[in-house]
Amino acid sequence: MSDMTFAVLAVAPEPYAVTPLLTARIGIAAVGDEPVHAIALRCQVRVEPLRRGYTDDEAAGLLDLFGTRDRWSSTQHSFLWQHTTAMVPGFSGTTQIELPLVCTYDLEVTAAKYLHALRDDVIPLQFLFSGTVFTKGHHNFAVHQIPWDREDHYDMPVSVWRELIDLHFPNTGWVRLDHDTIKALVTYKSAHGMLGLDAAITALLETAVQDAR
Repeated sequence: MSDMTFAVLAVAPEPYAVTPLLTARIGIAAVGDEPVHAIALRCQVRVEPLRRGYTDDEAAGLLDLFGTRDRWSSTQHSFLWQHTTAMVPGFSGTTQIELPLVCTYDLEVTAAKYLHALRDDVIPLQFLFSGTVFTKGHHNFAVHQIPWDREDHYDMPVSVWRELIDLHFPNTGWVRLDHDTIKALVTYKSAHGMLGLDAAITALLETAVQDAR
């Protein structure tokens, strides 16, 4: 079997996707003359928070995830973002493929909460590759597994994430609420002649601030 390496070349928003989707361009190199018939590629994408620094504003947004700065040495570990797959067509030597990265803006999800807290700089990612390689072999067909040590690190600009979210949720966010809470908000909105739930929540917050003074 030819030795195989993987490299993340770029990550960009997919402009025509129905839901938020990033596309990672992956370069694949097979060392040797043996052609590859196909690859059933799997990839685990992880976030490595220790590979970058954070402003005080970002640290405040990360409080729920990692606690205060004095605890980060024990709380800031890499964590799973997602699993993704792709079928790689046959090639010889090198090829490039597009790997889909499905995203969510649900702030209850750890990865989305982390990404939302970042203001600038990069998002440190780790791509762990695995899967099945199909080659010709000695009997016209052979199956090999990608070694578990195949990985690459990629620093995705925070601006790429923000561009994706602005594309699908311009000037808005997403918050998950209990059914009873939504029902109460709808009732409050209707009783006060408001046009949307955003106006209802804003009015309640303003009332709470006034009561606190």
